[in-house]
Amino acid sequence: MKFQRVAIESIGFTLPSQIVTSLEIEQQLAPTYERLKLPEGRLELMSGIAQRRFWEPGTAISSSSVCSAQLALREADVPAERIGCLIHASVCRDYLEPATACRVHAQLGLPSDCWVYDLSNACLGLLSGMVQVATLIEQGCIQAGIVVGTESARNLVESTIASLNADPTLTRQSIKPSFASLTIGSGSCAILLVDRDLSQTGNLLTSCTVRAETRHHGLCQSDGDQAGGAMQPLMHTDSERLLQAGVGVGQRTFQQLLDLGVAREQIDYTVSHQVGAAHRRLMLQQLGLSGESDYSTFSWLGNTGSVALPTALAMGLRSGFITPDSRVALLGIGSGINSLMMMTHWRQPLVAGELDANAQQHLADSVHANRELTLES
Repeated sequence: MKFQRVAIESIGFTLPSQIVTSLEIEQQLAPTYERLKLPEGRLELMSGIAQRRFWEPGTAISSSSVCSAQLALREADVPAERIGCLIHASVCRDYLEPATACRVHAQLGLPSDCWVYDLSNACLGLLSGMVQVATLIEQGCIQAGIVVGTESARNLVESTIASLNADPTLTRQSIKPSFASLTIGSGSCAILLVDRDLSQTGNLLTSCTVRAETRHHGLCQSDGDQAGGAMQPLMHTDSERLLQAGVGVGQRTFQQLLDLGVAREQIDYTVSHQVGAAHRRLMLQQLGLSGESDYSTFSWLGNTGSVALPTALAMGLRSGFITPDSRVALLGIGSGINSLMMMTHWRQPLVAGELDANAQQHLADSVHANRELTLES
């Protein structure tokens, strides 16, 4: 798909305040680690994830989504009455029905002649929502739309810890499907898309492509459908097979993006799904892309699901790692396995969100590390 009329006007993000280190999680798993003789530090060593964040207990998914969407609207100075579509696209939601988007729509004071619904597509939720809003804009149906989502990791991580500690039959082999659940983090992000005639920035979504290789749908699965603050989900992931299969799907999707007319040398920066160090390293290697121009946040935010890639994009823009007038490829992959990749052109980035001291330090470190790599090369 190619777009002529779609601008990504702004991004709003909200980060939880509670920081949880991988070491703290391992300390909670002490009974299991001791019985299986697992070395402390294994979680960070294998994933590259040192910390992630949790919302305070009782935080509603929609509350954080409202905050992120408000930030995006205010930063772009787009009035609420212009919004013709609101999609809530995270894995997490307040309840099974009505759509969490309804509460967000009400709190934002958006017009009644507005498309309002939830969308679920694992880690590709927000990117999938962007394509739907972009299509409505391209066809002239609406002038502007918001895609927003909030992921909450606390219940999954805490349920996984409790389940592992309660199972005396676990072995070093049988614990592996639970490993990925311990890398999940929380976050919230909103993307405001507008018709380019309404845009004051000229940040363009120019093309996208998708691929579905659903024979791999069993490699990462949660248990039954749940929603709300009382849920106690568990997830089982064949991380090794998912890594290999996911990178393969990514390779084929990236070739489709190139076939749309995107030249490899036109790509100034990349942002991919924030799974962990092994995935990032293998993906960039197989796509023939440089790590020096790829921005990542998983080391300090963990895998935040559907908001991971958009939040990483926001951080890359906010930090100055991604410079103005740059072309950025967004390389999304989600369990299923689905892949969605986009080309974007950033002329005047607008990003809004509060950064605490920890986040500010990580952003500063990312720019410093990239400069060192550039000098070495």
